[in-house]
Amino acid sequence: MSAPGAPTDGVHWCRSWAFAGASTDGLPCDTVTNDRSTHRCCNARGFLRTLVGLACALALASCRDAPPKDEPASAPAPASTPGLPPLAGFFADKLDEPGPYEAPRQSADFAADAPHMLVLELDKPIAEIESFSWTGGSVATLRSVIARLTKSAQDANVQGVVLRASDLDIGTARATELKAALQRFKGDGARKVLCHTERIADAGYLVLTACDRIAIAPLGEVAIPGPSATPIHVKGLLDRFGITADFLHVGAFKGAAEPLTREAPSPEMRKTLEAIVERSYRTQIEAIVAARKLSEADAIARIDQALFVGEQAVQAGLVDEIATWEAFVGGTGLPWTVARGDKKLADFGALQRFLGMLPPERPSEPHVALVYAVGTIVDGAGTGILGAREQIASRTLVPALRALASDENVKAVVVRVDSGGGSALASEQIWAAMSELAAQKPVIVSMASVAASGGYYISAPAQKIFAEPDTLTGSIGVVGGKIVVRDALEKLGIQTYDVHRGARARIWSAVSTWDEGERAAVRNLMERTYATFVDRVAAGRKLGRDQVLALAEGRVWTGSDARERGLVDAIGGLDDALTEAATQAGVEPGGPLSVYPPEPTLRDILTSFGTVSVGGEAGAFAALLSDPMLVGLAGAALEGDASRADARFARGLRRMLVTIAALQRAHVWALSPSYSLPRAM
Repeated sequence: MSAPGAPTDGVHWCRSWAFAGASTDGLPCDTVTNDRSTHRCCNARGFLRTLVGLACALALASCRDAPPKDEPASAPAPASTPGLPPLAGFFADKLDEPGPYEAPRQSADFAADAPHMLVLELDKPIAEIESFSWTGGSVATLRSVIARLTKSAQDANVQGVVLRASDLDIGTARATELKAALQRFKGDGARKVLCHTERIADAGYLVLTACDRIAIAPLGEVAIPGPSATPIHVKGLLDRFGITADFLHVGAFKGAAEPLTREAPSPEMRKTLEAIVERSYRTQIEAIVAARKLSEADAIARIDQALFVGEQAVQAGLVDEIATWEAFVGGTGLPWTVARGDKKLADFGALQRFLGMLPPERPSEPHVALVYAVGTIVDGAGTGILGAREQIASRTLVPALRALASDENVKAVVVRVDSGGGSALASEQIWAAMSELAAQKPVIVSMASVAASGGYYISAPAQKIFAEPDTLTGSIGVVGGKIVVRDALEKLGIQTYDVHRGARARIWSAVSTWDEGERAAVRNLMERTYATFVDRVAAGRKLGRDQVLALAEGRVWTGSDARERGLVDAIGGLDDALTEAATQAGVEPGGPLSVYPPEPTLRDILTSFGTVSVGGEAGAFAALLSDPMLVGLAGAALEGDASRADARFARGLRRMLVTIAALQRAHVWALSPSYSLPRAM
């Protein structure tokens, strides 16, 4: 394991290498320079150097601590975290213990081999997949929470779950899946689900409707104001900056560019939004009626009242009692323990895989593979495997799909799609890889909160598609255009001059709008792309072309409406899709999975440095859109006072601007509108 020329003491070599001065282009890291990029690069390399050195030292220390294979240990090691050398295991276990002033993680009488309640804390946003972070733990993944419930249901000593959920950040589709998992956990009623909250709102309350009993803290709040959609139109802001959005769309309902080109939503967009909000409203009413034993009229009255504090929530029938957390968990009548996540820092095998000392962990027997396709669909490789947790890059996902197609142990593939689309070109390339995969083995798509436009494009080849009732899907249409910044540059005192040959040499220039000839050429490109999109859907869904055209025009459908129209096959979540895939593949449901994207390695991190997504005029505009100052200015301009801007509004605006920046290289977009839907049911 030691490097060539390294001293015999590998730990000493690793430690020396870690703390040696890193350099960039011949400059030591402590060199005083005004080049901020050099400082950033130096700091990043220095940090990685230290990280790798310390990890290497730990790895070599473990090898030195372990007895040789042909020499048995003289005495059994003290009980500690499995797979770790004694010292590392000791520290890992200590890190998991609460401090002297922290709340206990189990009752004094808890014993794992005796009946008890499992406390499940939902104190982080619930997402599909966790983005890479050096500190980690920014979100809880839906699959990890559901897997914990499934595993606990198999433990005869777990008598039930005590769910602690406050300010739960979750979308309606994911809330529906989590609610279904809680109901499965209860089984035939042998296990209970008890819930406590300090403040709950929107789709978070939908999750609590699975509970047998709900308690709220004194002065706790329940907010069920009903769903609303808030399109963010920034044309006025762009006008202030002297920026022109020159866009065309194919499909009367294709409104992805409307926030840039219109002051207000079109009639078609209003019709779409009304259908989406109505579906969410029905989900909310139905959940309250079924769980809280209220009439529909009473449920509507509670939604109209919206806000309930403490005893008001009890009187309204939305919760059962008022209690502090300590009194509630202590009053279950059974010992309890807090469910803990996997100890990643304590998993020495994970450390070795991170360093490349072990291959990625994958099942060796026949199994189902799970692929996450999350984020905006972009051309090229994006930021590689590391970026695959936040975007769908064609040159990153396509090789992964082809590798799964050739893997004989992978008997079926579930693709979990959570994307509003993006580049039409990248969508077509991914569609081709999905089609090749589906020709060789079962491919099942599970749609999360949104699988629309390009997200639907890449889903079309699947043999079966699952969606939740409130999933947003469809949006079969295309939009294309460019951002023209000529006037903005002139306001800054920047003049541009053009020398060109060819009648349409400036067709994608960011300093001139289209003339009639250029506009006709772009429309022809978009119409051909739209025709291909329709054909792909018709072939995948086994529908006539005219049938697809009637459902297309860029219209967004809810999962329930899409099921009625043949755009999806069944209502259900990820677990339903995995079970279907296992059944079609002839493997045992609930078995091990190989998951893409895999856990990041050091190589993934290093290769992600220095990647550039856009360049030239588009790159300059992308940098402008991605600048936090612009988002702040937008909040101030549109709200009058940035300090009072709604956090959801700011996130929606930033998401829209960054998406546009990421797509500046794509000439035609298969992109669904960004509605900035609040976290309402």
